Amino acid sequence: MLGRVFEADEQAALESASVAIVEDIGLPAAVLDPGATVDDLVQRHPELAAEFDGLMTEEKAGQPGGEVRRAALVAKLMINVFSTGTGGVSATQLANWQADAGWFEKALGHDPGALRGRPGEGGMGATLGAIEGDLVNRMHLREVLANPVLAKRLTPSMSLIGQLLRDKDNLSGVALANAKALIRRFVDEVAAVLRTQVQQTSVGEIDRSVPPKRVFRNLDIERTIWKNLTNWSPEDERLYVDRLFYKQTAKRTTPARLIVVVDQSGSMVNAMVNCTILASIFAGLPKVDVHLIAYDTRALDLTPWVHDPFEVLLRTKLGGGNDGPVAMAMAQPKIADPRNTVMVWISDFYEFDRSQPLFDMIQSVHRSGVRFIPVGSVSSGGEQSVNPWFRQRFKDLGTPVLSGHVRKLVSELKSFLA
Repeated sequence: MLGRVFEADEQAALESASVAIVEDIGLPAAVLDPGATVDDLVQRHPELAAEFDGLMTEEKAGQPGGEVRRAALVAKLMINVFSTGTGGVSATQLANWQADAGWFEKALGHDPGALRGRPGEGGMGATLGAIEGDLVNRMHLREVLANPVLAKRLTPSMSLIGQLLRDKDNLSGVALANAKALIRRFVDEVAAVLRTQVQQTSVGEIDRSVPPKRVFRNLDIERTIWKNLTNWSPEDERLYVDRLFYKQTAKRTTPARLIVVVDQSGSMVNAMVNCTILASIFAGLPKVDVHLIAYDTRALDLTPWVHDPFEVLLRTKLGGGNDGPVAMAMAQPKIADPRNTVMVWISDFYEFDRSQPLFDMIQSVHRSGVRFIPVGSVSSGGEQSVNPWFRQRFKDLGTPVLSGHVRKLVSELKSFLA
């Protein structure tokens, strides 16, 4: 690492000294080769896998001895992850970096991809996400997608999916088919994670007008004992039960309506992906009526495809301006029962001369009884800048802008639907 800081004539001396040190501590010389991936090292020297795992955690740092060996392995990870050079990037280079980044995350005590999955929380996740995004931007993506062999080496990530969604209209044939396969794979992976977070959501209140089912699982033990206490026999020391009581479990059938409005301008790709997937999951719950609208300068009703986020994403066109009042004009007629409706609005809320008209419409919807949830970002995505003018007014309205991990939005929606 130091060798890269100094002049070329000094680098040779530092590198030769590094080789001597590495050999003295029993590590292969390939540790010093920036072109060798961690996978290459582990494949040739399987015993190193356990050393890389948790390498940078406090537990490993507290172990006596081996400080120089540990420092050499840390330096290897740092060089491979943070020294990405300049110029074009191939599919193989991107795949190698993603694999090395996975080892770096494991060294920090996380699962591979975990930190890159939450860059919106800042810190190392944001740094890794930015590096990956830069590599994707430097890659000749269309040429890679046109080659099935190279396309198979790509690992879908938020950065890559964002680039594919922006460029999909310029793709055709094999390149378009490979792009769709990558988007589908990423959607399925994210959906699997979000589905476990949503789990089973109960909808509606207990309906007292419906008699309870007289089955064992509904038996109310405490109430049965309480109501039969007069039948207690001191002589026998037994409680004789002449009547059983059951819990009521029937739910009211009024459906909750969830209206999701998504700003599809280029800066909102991360929230767009997560929220369309999340909308499809809630649409699969019983008695939840989900509507989905995407907008830029025009609004598009995507409700017919809400159960398939892959189709929704293919129908969006990222980039351009935005016109919130146009989207609200489409969303308002969908409000049938305000107090049984939640509206999730995902945007950075930069409306410029339309700011006041949009806020007036939102305020009207909120006062009608609709649960309005403004969302600035839902990661796994980048940090999102939200218009300070809107942020303050939403706070004054009692509906502060929600941003951060998608679990926050899941929690908000479940509290409304439960």
